[in-house]
Amino acid sequence: MLNQQRKQQLIELCQELIRQQSYSGEEGKVVKSISEAFKAMGYDNYFVDGYGNVIGHIKGKKPGKTILFDGHIDTVPVPDDSKWQHAPFSGELEDGKIFGRGASDMKGAVSAMIAAAAFFAEDTQKDFAGDIYVAGVVHEEIFEGIASRKISEAVKPDYVVIGEASELNLKRGQRGRAEIVLETFGRPAHSANPEKGINAVLKMSKLIDRIESIETPEQGVLGQGILVLTDIKSSPYPGASVVPEYCRATYDRRLLVGETPESVLAPIQALIDEMGRQDSEFKAMVSFAVGSEKCHTGETIQGERFFPGWLYDENDELVQAALKGLREVGLNPEVTHYSFCTNGSHYAGEKGIKTIGFGPSRENLAHTIDEHIEVDQLCKGATGYYAIMKSVLK
Repeated sequence: MLNQQRKQQLIELCQELIRQQSYSGEEGKVVKSISEAFKAMGYDNYFVDGYGNVIGHIKGKKPGKTILFDGHIDTVPVPDDSKWQHAPFSGELEDGKIFGRGASDMKGAVSAMIAAAAFFAEDTQKDFAGDIYVAGVVHEEIFEGIASRKISEAVKPDYVVIGEASELNLKRGQRGRAEIVLETFGRPAHSANPEKGINAVLKMSKLIDRIESIETPEQGVLGQGILVLTDIKSSPYPGASVVPEYCRATYDRRLLVGETPESVLAPIQALIDEMGRQDSEFKAMVSFAVGSEKCHTGETIQGERFFPGWLYDENDELVQAALKGLREVGLNPEVTHYSFCTNGSHYAGEKGIKTIGFGPSRENLAHTIDEHIEVDQLCKGATGYYAIMKSVLK
């Protein structure tokens, strides 16, 4: 599938995408590069939706299933490029590695998807059953799955392949993620007379202590649901000589399959209700964080930070078809699950669309200084995507 010319084409595409700085909400330049790649590589059509996702389409000559390859094109920022040995937006190739922000997470995988679909269409002369879509997705680093909602609405895929780094292993699920906000409300007073106020931080500390006793659920494959305090803020801040009237704490909650917004908040709300009955001065609320960001198109993307978990059986038809294809090209993936949250939270968790994950590079290279992808992993990733298309679309 990959001759020397195609390998070079893939490498150059990966370098081109890395060179386009694309922090969340600023993906316009990389969308342009991907659009040009779709045109140059023979895609039937492509479009950019309201959020700024760019989606390319290759149509088979026979009717069949629709498979979507999903890879996000936004990256986390580079706080200090002086710490990098290789400029973060150079796409520099050295010692068999391509360096740059997003190389591993996940412009390498996006390049491999784009190239694999084009090569598959060329080799088959589009004589396959179904439709192939490749999506470059925006705002994933901030909102896992929110931007993907527009894609599934437009494409209506039967199958989804998430391209997040898996070191060429096959992923069949992930824990989800929720951001829980706790708020306590007090009454301000001069700190010389604290008895005249109600200290919202002290009220929060008692609630936090009680939350530590909550037992989260556990599942055999995905493990334990996690509930961990990640930050706490008081108001006014700084609070010199003032009893704080407000306190906000944030919890990261890692979700298991089947957990709902209601079931996740219920045990915390029960504690708040109980503490309110015991203390008439205790006032608190619990909710999920809501985010709102600007897209590079000018549209606003917003959503509640609740991203469901998902898991498919190892014998699921899509898992087995992908596994068969990967083995046929000499890859021997382990069937496992992601340790982090992905756009699969929407496709599988919200919509129930059959979803797997497969991607080049190692998970622990994401967001690092001198982030890179090995050329060998990049090429094997493209070979794997090609094999999945061949096996699933037959």
